[in-house]
Amino acid sequence: MKQRVALFVTCLVDLMRPRIGFAAIQALEAAGREVVVPEGQTCCGQPALNTGDRGHAEALAKQTIAALEPYEAVVLPSGSCAGTICCHYPELFEHDPEWLPRAQAVAGRTFEIMAYLDEVCGWRPDSVSLSASATYHDNCSGLRELGIKAQPRRLLKAIDGLSLTQLPGEETCCGFGGTFCVKYPAISNAIVGEKAEAIEATGADLLLAGDLGCLMNMAGKLHRAGSKVRAYHAIELIAGMGDGPAIGEEA
Repeated sequence: MKQRVALFVTCLVDLMRPRIGFAAIQALEAAGREVVVPEGQTCCGQPALNTGDRGHAEALAKQTIAALEPYEAVVLPSGSCAGTICCHYPELFEHDPEWLPRAQAVAGRTFEIMAYLDEVCGWRPDSVSLSASATYHDNCSGLRELGIKAQPRRLLKAIDGLSLTQLPGEETCCGFGGTFCVKYPAISNAIVGEKAEAIEATGADLLLAGDLGCLMNMAGKLHRAGSKVRAYHAIELIAGMGDGPAIGEEA
């Protein structure tokens, strides 16, 4: 029997680039999973949590936990949202005897999608091909909270025709930081400017990452600078959808 997994789509994917969600479904099904998109999901509560609004963060966390509890595994195409559920939900309910065990249970079976495909499924996109060169940016939450580093690269290296070039400062923040870019726009712009220069210096055709917020930030800066580098969520290439419009391009 196929393992039944819940796909937590995330707000940005749902509103700004739904094709990432469809790519996630396609890759998970190719890996032999039955995918369900729970209707009760909305926001994981990360923005509220990051701005100190604990009340709304707890309310959204409870709603999310209740929506995800019935499933054997929860998968997200976002290191930051996955990190919120895995690392911060148990912290939110540390002193709540009713919700702490429920938060811990959901956290224990929640995965960032590329870690899930690589480590849990042991799957590779062997039938996918794309003739292009790419460079990869490690988003902060996925890297530092969940250890997402080698997993996407192992999956991408299985794509026939795709070459990976290391990005100088690949582990350095792109300047997005969720609400950080709103609170400190000048600092954020300076950071992403340095990141865009590093991306250009690789000579790669494509910029890949595992978090849409970071990708939108970097793609926007590259576009404003007149760069021809095209940005995609890595799961789009892994699912064989790398021939579609890049982030910021018209469909």
